[in-house]
Amino acid sequence: MTEKTCPITNGLPTLRERPFDPPQVLSAEGPICRMTFPDGYEGWLVTGYQQGREILSDKRFSSAAAHKHLAFPSDRAQDLGAEIPGLFEHMDPPEHTRFRRLLAGQFTLRRMRALAPRIEEITAQHADAMLRKGPPADLVADYSVPVSSQVICELLGVPGGDRQRFEADSEKLLRLDIDPQEAQAALMDLVELTGELLMRKQAEPADDVLSVLVAGEDITLPEAIGATLLLLVAGHETTANMLSLGTYALLSNPGQMDLLRADESLVEGAVEELLRYLTVVHVGVQRSPTEDVEIGGVTLRKGETVLIHLPTANRDPNQFADPDRLDVTQGRLGHLTFSHGIHQCLGQQLARLELRIGYTALLRGFPELRLAVSPEEIPMRSNMTVYGVHRLPVAW
Repeated sequence: MTEKTCPITNGLPTLRERPFDPPQVLSAEGPICRMTFPDGYEGWLVTGYQQGREILSDKRFSSAAAHKHLAFPSDRAQDLGAEIPGLFEHMDPPEHTRFRRLLAGQFTLRRMRALAPRIEEITAQHADAMLRKGPPADLVADYSVPVSSQVICELLGVPGGDRQRFEADSEKLLRLDIDPQEAQAALMDLVELTGELLMRKQAEPADDVLSVLVAGEDITLPEAIGATLLLLVAGHETTANMLSLGTYALLSNPGQMDLLRADESLVEGAVEELLRYLTVVHVGVQRSPTEDVEIGGVTLRKGETVLIHLPTANRDPNQFADPDRLDVTQGRLGHLTFSHGIHQCLGQQLARLELRIGYTALLRGFPELRLAVSPEEIPMRSNMTVYGVHRLPVAW
């Protein structure tokens, strides 16, 4: 295969031509092509599903932070927190295995199903509060964020009084246009908060994830802090934005919304389709080969940075029929939204459960839910590392 150069010379574009679709330029030269990162580094962009899946499952590719580069143009000099111990997304085995083994039992499908009644209570609580408040409401602030935040905080063992502090800090960490000093201050505040929580769990352990982390025999306190930061931010932001953006997508496709209102049994499959169709982690994931590896006829050299763009891979027409159409009857499993391989999202079953319950509560409690503003007035999260909407004004 002839090596191709993408028409991307300063990292990934941050703006989308259409709110639910990846930037069209990213698939123009795929499935593997050269890409220039914002710092000038010449790496690779992968937009093909099969090629991305192959890389993510190949043990010859490293996840270490040393070979990673910022994907978007930003004032940040480096990936915030990349040097913090315990961020196991930046680790390879055996270090990565050490964390996954300790935490895997906290996120099993069986444990998630046991949490379902409590998640239903939390969701109903915030749906009822939004109903009492009356329209118009902001689905982001009144529903999606508080639901996802309360669920992950209760699972981890974060007191309710600390939720707003962590929400504000995590929002700052995901902004691409934030002053670097402000972002660093937010990170340090989260590190301080997490350290305080873990010290409390050492003194008074409970049945929660933080207690498991702090009790781990081969995990240091700094490593436990880093792992907690990853679980808190990733576990909250992705689900919150999927709840809001997924609702926006359904309201923008009324025929699909009508299908769900008529048959709630479609919700489980609809969650998979929305996860594929929207793919809110629009920065993709990065890997680096530990030796020369040929993928799709292209030789990726040892140490080169490879960016797998998950939103575009999930729209690959070679993998998904009519990929740019939202079809809640499809329930297309096999998408790469939760990544693949040993780094596949630890909390994916929790996310699926929250989304199923969260969408169902909206379908039942708000049968006439609609947008309260025109689509042009909805601010998209183009300036964030996790995509979605900043606000979603709705009425009923």
